[in-house]
Amino acid sequence: MKRRDFLATGLGMTAGYSLIVRADGAPIAAGPPADVRDAFRRIAPKDVLFDPASHEPHMALVDLDCDVLVAGGGLAGVCAAVAAARHGCKVLICQDRSRLGGNSSSEVKMHVVGANTHKGRPGWREGGLIEEFRLDDAVNNPQRCWELWDLLLYDKCVSEPNITLLLDAPLFSVAMRDGQIDSALVRSDKTEHLYRIKAKLYLDCTGDSRLGLEAGAEMRYGREARAEFKESLAPEVPDKETLGSSILFTSRKHDKPMPFTPPKWARKVTKEMLTKRSTSSWEYGYWWIEWGGEISTIRDNERIRFELLSIVMGVWDFIKNSGEHPNSANWAMDWVGMMPGKRESRRLVGDHMLNQYDLMGLADPFDDGVAIGGWPMDDHPPGGFDRPDLPPAVQIKTGEVYNVPLRSLYSKNVPNLMMAGRNISATHVAFTSTRVMATCAVIGQATGTAAALCVKRGLSPRQLAEDRSRVLELQQTLLRDDQTIRGLKNEDPADLARLAKVTASAETKDGPAANVLNGWSRAIPGKYTNQWIAPMSADGAWLELAWDVPQTIRTVQITFDTGFHRELTLTSSDSITKGIIRAPQPETVRDYVLEYRAAADGPWVDLQRVEGNHQRLNRATFDPVKAQALRLKVLATNGDDKARIFEVRCMA
Repeated sequence: MKRRDFLATGLGMTAGYSLIVRADGAPIAAGPPADVRDAFRRIAPKDVLFDPASHEPHMALVDLDCDVLVAGGGLAGVCAAVAAARHGCKVLICQDRSRLGGNSSSEVKMHVVGANTHKGRPGWREGGLIEEFRLDDAVNNPQRCWELWDLLLYDKCVSEPNITLLLDAPLFSVAMRDGQIDSALVRSDKTEHLYRIKAKLYLDCTGDSRLGLEAGAEMRYGREARAEFKESLAPEVPDKETLGSSILFTSRKHDKPMPFTPPKWARKVTKEMLTKRSTSSWEYGYWWIEWGGEISTIRDNERIRFELLSIVMGVWDFIKNSGEHPNSANWAMDWVGMMPGKRESRRLVGDHMLNQYDLMGLADPFDDGVAIGGWPMDDHPPGGFDRPDLPPAVQIKTGEVYNVPLRSLYSKNVPNLMMAGRNISATHVAFTSTRVMATCAVIGQATGTAAALCVKRGLSPRQLAEDRSRVLELQQTLLRDDQTIRGLKNEDPADLARLAKVTASAETKDGPAANVLNGWSRAIPGKYTNQWIAPMSADGAWLELAWDVPQTIRTVQITFDTGFHRELTLTSSDSITKGIIRAPQPETVRDYVLEYRAAADGPWVDLQRVEGNHQRLNRATFDPVKAQALRLKVLATNGDDKARIFEVRCMA
């Protein structure tokens, strides 16, 4: 197998970001794949309908069909779309902005956090698609450019042959038939198109639940009463208050004084207003510049934008001109967000509403868990910056990471509607944890994978959830794709490696070779390693699987170590970046050879040679071979003096 073929198998190597070379080392000059070009022809065909009788006589109407429509292009939507596409579905994703990523995009610049909670729970960094994206970004964007993160997400979508991407294209209406969604309308004023889209399943990843709203899905807004779910963290009386929105800014230091004059509409911020809010660092604004939780974060968004900008200007005026921070003289803003980063609005109701006791591990465990969360229950006063007497956040840690059930990811009353992101079926209290973007991303991957299974098996989401054998199939599929589900390990009957005996060139006391077959694929510092660890000699190190009877193998999947104990995100915060490696992670195997032999005394034959790997999940597919043994020879890492491998899988 040539390196370019390996990179094209969907292993987390980004076509637009990885250097692709031929086996002889010569660069390959290649244009966009033909199927990508065809996708753009398909969404803007020449023969379109202009209906003068409609309310939009100048808009071209285009009918599109797909298996799965994903509305919303934040991290939940992107991960849902990519997951469904990689599992064989024809996917259309529409986004109301010019870029993907939602609050993680260059329009908001919020760094992605999740279950590892800024080193508060080391080892629980999310795997799967969000890990693939983060690793590509760390390697290809060491300069921490937010627009390159936008481009990476764009590349992930347009490079998938099963995805059609519509940007600047909000969903605004649906047609219902027999109680379920029959079609959806998406508009693009920039291209003067109306898209009428029919799908088998519809995924609401809009954050504001716009798709669910149009479909008449049951939903919640605001905070539930304490008595409804017996949540001690809920208010006694229900209300319509939410977490507010924020606008961030960035600044940098210059070699001369940089004056600042606030606009006339800036707030006058005093030292007393900041007694519970720190302004000690200036390079990356403040999440606590938050406002709007006492009004509608949807319908009052323009007022919220103005108030947040006035607070940002007032806080920067305080830093520059109050005399409290004389060292800020040479600092100047170089970017201010114009789109409020929204935390909360509508939440859709599913067959289960995730609640405080689920997150604290005090309820019965779910048998349909499909993703993990672990950020604290992180509630903010709805008054935001206008409540300087209150701390800007109160965080209650969960005892351990928790599972998110499939039953919280589809609508209770619209049979073909699913959801992912901050609008999943959860109480306000549980939402304060599930809302963070890495958690939304793994929920998106779970929802997209479940949607693909529903399409493949001809099931509704509820039928899937009620079929225990299909839920197990979904869970094992997610584990194979490097999703973590608490308490579940690899028990995939299709994995031939589970029948093998394993040996190695060497192993450490805490990293025996047998670990690669124990079903677990992450380490928890101070508890267990779950990986093979071997010192690298001059010849590297090797790991071997052998069977009593030769096995037909077509696919080999390897899970490497990418340093889950560290933070890994794109951020403008210098303090957070200090703990991040913006390069290949040193523990990761860089160069390796995969070889097999057909008989115990036969010669070793190369299956694959890989150089320059930086991804955690590698999957190689080749013409089937009969193998009595398979050997993985580690030739080099990205810096570590030990070879580290969590798991090896083999499939026919």
